Amino acid sequence: MMPTSSIKQKYILFLRILVPILITQVTLSLMTLFDTMMSGHASPADLAGAAVGSSLWLPVQTGLSGILMAVTPLISHLVGEGRKDKVAYQVMQALMLAAAIGLLVIVAGAFAISPVLNMMGLTPKVRHVAYYFLTAMGAGVLPLFGYTVLRSCIDALGQTRISMFITLTSLPINVAANYVLIFGKFGFPKLGGIGSGVASAFTYWCIFLLALFVVRQSSAFSEFSLLREWSRISLSKWKELLKVGLPMGFAIFFEVAVFAAVTLLMSRFDTITIAAHQSANNFATTLYMVPLSICSALTILVGYEAGAARMKDARQYGWIGIATAAGLSLVTAAVLMLVRQDIAELYSNDMAVIGLIKHFLIYAIFFQISDAIATPIQGVLRGYKDVNSAFWITLLSYWAIALPAGYALADYTRLGPYGYWIGLIVGLATAAVLLSFSLAGIQRRLNRRKA
Repeated sequence: MMPTSSIKQKYILFLRILVPILITQVTLSLMTLFDTMMSGHASPADLAGAAVGSSLWLPVQTGLSGILMAVTPLISHLVGEGRKDKVAYQVMQALMLAAAIGLLVIVAGAFAISPVLNMMGLTPKVRHVAYYFLTAMGAGVLPLFGYTVLRSCIDALGQTRISMFITLTSLPINVAANYVLIFGKFGFPKLGGIGSGVASAFTYWCIFLLALFVVRQSSAFSEFSLLREWSRISLSKWKELLKVGLPMGFAIFFEVAVFAAVTLLMSRFDTITIAAHQSANNFATTLYMVPLSICSALTILVGYEAGAARMKDARQYGWIGIATAAGLSLVTAAVLMLVRQDIAELYSNDMAVIGLIKHFLIYAIFFQISDAIATPIQGVLRGYKDVNSAFWITLLSYWAIALPAGYALADYTRLGPYGYWIGLIVGLATAAVLLSFSLAGIQRRLNRRKA
């Protein structure tokens, strides 16, 4: 990365950082998309079981990965400050922290999965698929968290194209493994929805090992001497990572977990409703990759400029990213209205499921419009190392407003399952407004401090 002087130069650099991140995020999302779609073509019960398992796993995965993504703003600041010699130590400590967190997740999951599923009142087939889906995913926890650290480091160093190429390899591996394991091809057992969990864990190991090789061998990272020598665990460095990472992780967790909570609450509806809800939610998550990618790009660019004390440039990058996300959300909203039928048919052959998916997708439009404002702003705040604002705002918006409103609308009106989606829309819109005020406040404080 390099300093820029004009808006045109900034937008070019923004796109150069953004496009590979977007391709990376979409590829990772497509793994879940294909897991859900291919499980749906096995049977509605397989789709529902994989949906429940995914809904339980996704908040854990994204929340804890969010903690490890603290590597991005920390390394961006180091590079902006000219302290490149500290990068390798930061990465090694983050990898050891990732391993510790991963082991805790595996142990906790061994005790928690059965009791949680037993409380949900699932049919025996759906519970069976969900249980073994989560068990299989447990085998991929350590490589997934390790890859999160390496990808965050690669991106923070401005080499987003490298992480893109690594992640792109995951998609054909995942789809091929899904095909073999879900449908029982080439002599493998037919595992249905469970096979998608096994395929995902296998894919995580593949991309983690590939990332290790690239970081050690690529000339793009030679000046940083990454992974060349081991260092002892530094509790003070872990504390620094957690100080930034915990609010980031919890902010992401609160947002993702509220969607998972809705899926769990909707388990009282029939299997067709669960399957349709999860299919529409799965597609909405894929659309979410656009503002999420812009969020990541803004964390890198704003962090780099803030580390170099160029606050005007940092502010300009923020507005470039937010305006781009808002414009793209309007385009995707229009496209989604036109192709809802085609999207629904990707997930199921059952006409009842297709009809419900089409209806849920209308609500998904409003999700992504709010996300286009709220998510990039979180990226700007992280670039300034302000991670506490998003923590409190997401806690309030999603858990004090969205979930109670959705529950009330679903249980005390005729909206039924659609009430939960309306509650989520209200919460997302509230978060967008509050985060906008928070960003304006921190920029005023930084300007006064500089003056």
